[in-house]
Amino acid sequence: MGVLIVAASAVGIAAFGASTAPAPGARLTPSEQGQTTVTVRVWDETVAAGYEKSFTAFERDNPDIDVEVEVVPYAEYFDQLADDVDEGDAPDVYWLNSSHYEDYAEAGDLVDVDAVLSGSARRAWSPAVVEQFTHDGSLWGVPQLSDGGIALYYNADLLAAAGVDPASLDDLTWAPGGGADDTLLPLLQRLTLDDQGRNAADPAFDGTVTQYGYNAGNDLQAIWYDYLGSAGGRLEDPEGASFELDTPEAQAAFQYLVDLVGVHRVAPPAAATNADPDYSRDQFTAGHMALFQSGLYSLSTVESEAQFDWGVAMMPAGPAGRVSVSNGIVAAGDAHTAHLDDTAKVLAWLGSTDGAEYIGRDGAAVPAVTGAQEPYYAYWASRGVDVSPFFDVIASGDTIPAPTSLYGTAQPALDPLLDQVFAGSLPVPEGLAAAQAAAEAAVAAAEQVSDPSATPAP
Repeated sequence: MGVLIVAASAVGIAAFGASTAPAPGARLTPSEQGQTTVTVRVWDETVAAGYEKSFTAFERDNPDIDVEVEVVPYAEYFDQLADDVDEGDAPDVYWLNSSHYEDYAEAGDLVDVDAVLSGSARRAWSPAVVEQFTHDGSLWGVPQLSDGGIALYYNADLLAAAGVDPASLDDLTWAPGGGADDTLLPLLQRLTLDDQGRNAADPAFDGTVTQYGYNAGNDLQAIWYDYLGSAGGRLEDPEGASFELDTPEAQAAFQYLVDLVGVHRVAPPAAATNADPDYSRDQFTAGHMALFQSGLYSLSTVESEAQFDWGVAMMPAGPAGRVSVSNGIVAAGDAHTAHLDDTAKVLAWLGSTDGAEYIGRDGAAVPAVTGAQEPYYAYWASRGVDVSPFFDVIASGDTIPAPTSLYGTAQPALDPLLDQVFAGSLPVPEGLAAAQAAAEAAVAAAEQVSDPSATPAP
């Protein structure tokens, strides 16, 4: 392992030193006992635990480098990062998703990975994640996670109590307005119970829910983005230049979801899920929700907290079939770091099989370093968990492209309006029209700031 670290690090040092220099006034990290501190920021505590083990191995062979892992909750992550970058106090290495990396790359804040680790390093990483984070011909982060697709976690005990065969979940379909083609809603009604044990299909059901059938809310990756795709719609045009929220397909998808919450009451109220993004997951792991639609990023939490038999099935299909988003995460290097060579060593380690396999050893996530993926599959196989639905949905169906920086720019304007849509305080057609207008205005305002000569939006 030591030889691999040295070899990878040597490439990083040579390329890094040749391609980038510290910016004037760049911050300096204090050294303690001759060590340089390299900070790595993430938003996932389970992966952070794997990183800690990984960097313990790294530090044994690099005793002059101390790697500190910072965890910032996802809800605050990008606001905090933007402030830190603006103030020249960014971590040396930080996670980015597809919605946020392009703006940092275009502003000169990220290290060009091809220049740092050489273009041949790409061969060790998931091609899909490499493609997702390549912009203007350069790769702007070392691939770390490959999320697979979205699937349906189920509580086997609650299904058994309702007389539902878990195998039947793979055939679920949803249809705008319900009807014979909608097999999802009737099942969710069977699985939703009030405090008298009556299900949501019972005329006497009073809405005082003690067991929810499903999660439906303002959750882009797990819920509405996939419904949008399976309705035949999309969030952005193919060029990633404009939004397509105010469309019949989007209205059909959002109306179905909003009705699950407000009309049929088979999913938690928006007041709860808007305030707490983890509310539905926590209801599921506590045994109060029968079906929970989510991704691999929830797998470790479900496994550690659920005190019941559970499994994973395929997500429901819609009018356009079963369509899932698939996303990746990269570790990006701060172009303004005061210790470029040591940051290069850390990036090289994170991009190596030896460094990345710790992510999967305890089942935290699928490493985007392909040679490090086997421990992940072995971990879940040893626990009797079949993770194939997360990958089958990608292999056997269509995918909807992950949101780009266009969405990242508009998200602060979009989210409050979509919260109101799910809460029922804004009707779906009016809400999506308002969201479309707000998103376009936010993008135009951002362009005006970056290019004052640009024509402002009316």
